[in-house]
Amino acid sequence: MTDLPRKAVVRTARLASLPLGIGARAAVGFGRRVGGAPAEAVTAKMQEQTAAQLFKVLGELKGGAMKFGQALSVFEAALPEELAAPYRSMLTKLQDSAPAMSQESVNKVLREQLGTRWRGKFESFENTPVASASIGQVHRAVWKDGREVAVKVQYPGAAEAMLSDLNQLARVMRVSTSWVPGLDVVPILDELRARMSEETDYRLESVMQEQFVEAYEGSEHFALPHVVHATDLVLVSEWVEGTPLSRIIAEGSQEERDLVSRRYLEFLLGGPGQAGLLHADPHPGNFRLLPDGRLGVLDFGAVNRLPDGLPPVLGELVTLALEEDAEGLLDLLREAGFVKSSIDIDADQLLEYFAVLIEPLRHDEFEFTRTWLRSVFNYINDPRSSQFSVGLRLNLPPEFVLIYRTWLGGVAVLCQIDGTVPARRIFAENVPGADF
Repeated sequence: MTDLPRKAVVRTARLASLPLGIGARAAVGFGRRVGGAPAEAVTAKMQEQTAAQLFKVLGELKGGAMKFGQALSVFEAALPEELAAPYRSMLTKLQDSAPAMSQESVNKVLREQLGTRWRGKFESFENTPVASASIGQVHRAVWKDGREVAVKVQYPGAAEAMLSDLNQLARVMRVSTSWVPGLDVVPILDELRARMSEETDYRLESVMQEQFVEAYEGSEHFALPHVVHATDLVLVSEWVEGTPLSRIIAEGSQEERDLVSRRYLEFLLGGPGQAGLLHADPHPGNFRLLPDGRLGVLDFGAVNRLPDGLPPVLGELVTLALEEDAEGLLDLLREAGFVKSSIDIDADQLLEYFAVLIEPLRHDEFEFTRTWLRSVFNYINDPRSSQFSVGLRLNLPPEFVLIYRTWLGGVAVLCQIDGTVPARRIFAENVPGADF
């Protein structure tokens, strides 16, 4: 049981322990190798120990550090199998099962938020959490009216921890800006800071959740839980029973994989048009497959408000890329702010760069796999290729930060699920400006 470290100096020191710890294990590994241990055994042991430390440090820090760990858990699909395999189970645990905070701390938060007689609001309350994430943990309970509920309790000091971690990230990103000539990093950091601070506001989350619920009320394909009660640090929602995506990723049937992938992409792309909101936290811990085939959606802390739906320029850009209109694509990217006026870029190389990214939309059905995602990452991140320099010349306007982050994370999750999806049709039906 662990409470969240609040002091910035403590959090920074813990984060710094990751590379130091890895270095120390490498030294020990070298010593074992000199002593005659097989290289494969030494490497496997080092990777196992490193994975365990990643879970321990990022899980105990929670906050923005754990958000980083959750991002790693999403993008392990892009790593070579020999690198990803030792870390997969540990990183997957960060999706919904970080080390829990002490029962004393849970009781203190509940007393402050629900009153000293808080247990009277429930028929029953399970002290052991069923899930623990970056800024809060979830307890199963029965509300006083008999409804099964999920009680999300925010870690004390979560807001300060998120800000501390983001400030650390800001320092790193500002240093890295010098070798990314097309990127304007300050607006991106401002956008991330604003969104991360919103995630600790449970009253705001309850409003966003109800807006989503009303938009999808009666849906045959999606199940979203109503808010039962909300305070600053406690959010009580109806319980959603289903199979976690992490379990389907690990052992689901092909039928389950295909169904979940389809519903997942429909919600990811359709939410802005249906609810005026983008669910911006796509990691698997926030989704469940219900017995009736509906996709259960949880956790509405990270939301992008898009009252007019997705910007039509996104569909227009994809349409131009599919039509192989290189000059039109470059002109629209400049107009939308994705290519700064001071940056020179070859239109044909730009089209080639985008062609790899939109491959799933060239087919009536596409199987999202780890192998495909690795090939994309290898292609655009190879410093020897022309595509690497194209990527460095692209800018990300702040109004697209959450959309980009969500779509990229969503594609990575689809590749973990390994399902076949009519991606072309789903995109065309849900993204304004798409004409194909």
